[in-house]
Amino acid sequence: MITFSLRHTFESAQPLTFYADFNQASNTLVYPQDSLLVSVTQSGSDEKGSLHVSGGRRGYVTSEVRRRFRLRDDMGKIYKKIRTDAYIAKAIDLYRGMRLTLNDPWETTLVFIISQFNNVKRIRLITRSIIAKYGSEIEGRAAASARSFPTSADMTKATEKELKRLGAGYRARYIIGAADYCTNNVDLDKLPSHKYLKLKEELMQIDGVGEKVADCIALMGYGNLKAFPIDVHIKRTMEKLYFEGKVKRIREIRDFAESRWGDYMGYAQQYLFHKARMMA
Repeated sequence: MITFSLRHTFESAQPLTFYADFNQASNTLVYPQDSLLVSVTQSGSDEKGSLHVSGGRRGYVTSEVRRRFRLRDDMGKIYKKIRTDAYIAKAIDLYRGMRLTLNDPWETTLVFIISQFNNVKRIRLITRSIIAKYGSEIEGRAAASARSFPTSADMTKATEKELKRLGAGYRARYIIGAADYCTNNVDLDKLPSHKYLKLKEELMQIDGVGEKVADCIALMGYGNLKAFPIDVHIKRTMEKLYFEGKVKRIREIRDFAESRWGDYMGYAQQYLFHKARMMA
């Protein structure tokens, strides 16, 4: 048995939150990957139940589920490292089994460009509308939602007017710029995933990707646990918990996080962020 909660992971505002379908009654998550529709069901305990995976090409899909949900991560070791105070200990107890996910870099880039100054409901609506319009049909699937996530090349066909009609607003021009850059100027799959500073520098060349979005992509698109995305919620939470309410610069907060949680600071961020969001 491994410590993993499909429900907490889906609900934690990571890329799959914004376009996958989760059935809480059956504890089943369904999402498109490549030309397949993957289904993951967790039976038994919400934290330690067994997983059933389906979607064709069984060996490939099973391997990808292990990779995507980071099922090889030693959560006992991670919890021991990041459980440094009562607040984060409470977050672990509330959302035990929530894991960081490892997603396609372009998918991660697109959803976090959409996420800027947006809430989860709106991000999900826009993302799913984009998939419905620009994604390809998954063979043998009749459901309208069973479409592949559009590639950056697919998205170069989009117009600003179309994207605004889908709810993207001012983000439409950034989506178009990012699609063009990621199709014609950079191979996202070849960026240095383990070199945090170099990776972040490369990601910030993409239109619409600032420091916070670059950290989200580094963390959830490349699995770099040195990334510590700092948005308004995390900044306020960190200042309140660790700086006696004093206003701090982003650099100071990141340095503190690195000294406190080290190689697992990305996991600490996700637990802090999710608790702050759910308790708001």
